[in-house]
Amino acid sequence: MKTVLCFGDSNTWGYSPVDAERFPRDVRWPGVTRNALGDGYLVIEEGLNGRTTVWDDPLGDHWNGREYFIPCLDTHRPVDLVTIMLGTNDLKKRFSLTAFDIAYGAGLLADICLESIAGPDGGAPQVLLVSPVLIKEVGPWAEMFEGAAEKSALMAERYKAMADERGIHFFDAATVAEPSDLDGIHLEPAGHKALGEAIAQCVREILG
Repeated sequence: MKTVLCFGDSNTWGYSPVDAERFPRDVRWPGVTRNALGDGYLVIEEGLNGRTTVWDDPLGDHWNGREYFIPCLDTHRPVDLVTIMLGTNDLKKRFSLTAFDIAYGAGLLADICLESIAGPDGGAPQVLLVSPVLIKEVGPWAEMFEGAAEKSALMAERYKAMADERGIHFFDAATVAEPSDLDGIHLEPAGHKALGEAIAQCVREILG
């Protein structure tokens, strides 16, 4: 049995842009990935609304991804592969971060994986760094994410550079999915399906 841990934010949690409820398990992209992979894989969902890469948010004292990441890895080990798809919340105007800063934060999370004993036989898990979908400055979150669209367009290149530096795997979620026009951030079911199937293909290529 191969174990895949999906560490992310509200798009991994399955936040619906229509009613702010949670999509059913089989609609959320980790569930799509699980179903596409079939027997022999355990896919663990670790999504949290509002989660950042490594930054403290004054409006949510438990949203710093780094603070929970080590306990998360220890909870679920041994883990064969960790997917990290964070950075969307780092684009909020109140953080005033560059695309490089955000990618660097994601890279620090990858380092935690690579330096851990959370993988098979006390080694490190493999890591798939996923740059998030692009932001649209529309809907109820537009003011909070003012200026985010331009920065998000740079993130795939920055994330890939971080992945290449560490010799880990990379995927650009924006190549297969885009956020809803309703809020400019969250995936609709079609986006979850496309992303989940794409991640499943990545998992097969990495783990066999």
